[in-house]
Amino acid sequence: MHSFSYPATFRRDTKGRILVGFPDIPEAHTDGRNLAEAIEEAIDCLGSTIAFRIAERATIPATSRPKRGQRMIPVPLWIAGTLALYLTMTEQGVSNSELARRLGLRETIVRRMLDPDHDTRSEKLQVALEALGKRIVVAIDDAA
Repeated sequence: MHSFSYPATFRRDTKGRILVGFPDIPEAHTDGRNLAEAIEEAIDCLGSTIAFRIAERATIPATSRPKRGQRMIPVPLWIAGTLALYLTMTEQGVSNSELARRLGLRETIVRRMLDPDHDTRSEKLQVALEALGKRIVVAIDDAA
């Protein structure tokens, strides 16, 4: 089971803004005026960075355990299904063409499912994941 949240560091700069960084994803940095804004910006930054990595067909790092003082930041829902499909296909070595064959679809449809800019319905992502022996499970947790 994958956890779709990443540890983030939060620290204040000399002007009082809260700087956020992700140790697992070094290129992801943002900030906020206060903690609430910093968390909101961190979620958006994490989603954008993951979307960019998927579009570039780059590696998505596994989530590390949070260290003292770090907060777990969830991957936003708008990219979570695409991330699940991308990680599963990568782990199983399944190509777009192979998944399309299993689903009885054209390869271009699978390509669109993996396009972070394409608004693929969650039901289609669920069907694709089921063809790979996976399913999406949603959990509700207390807000930080």
